[in-house]
Amino acid sequence: MAIARLAGGPLDGQIIPLEPGVSDSLIIPYGEGQLIYRRAGAEENTGAHDGPTETRFVYDEATEDINPDPDSRDE
Repeated sequence: MAIARLAGGPLDGQIIPLEPGVSDSLIIPYGEGQLIYRRAGAEENTGAHDGPTETRFVYDEATEDINPDPDSRDE
């Protein structure tokens, strides 16, 4: 099993399972839109006895506002 370590954005610090075949980006559903994280660096822990393979992904963008104000109020 491989895992993705997310850095930045609303999911900063989260660890999620990494599906086989994921290449350079992760697209994650979030609220009404999606978050896009890009691969940053090489895989780590790729040996047979050093734990799950890890890949770091860094926040790139969101397809919708992360914190929308549905009432159009300034608070």
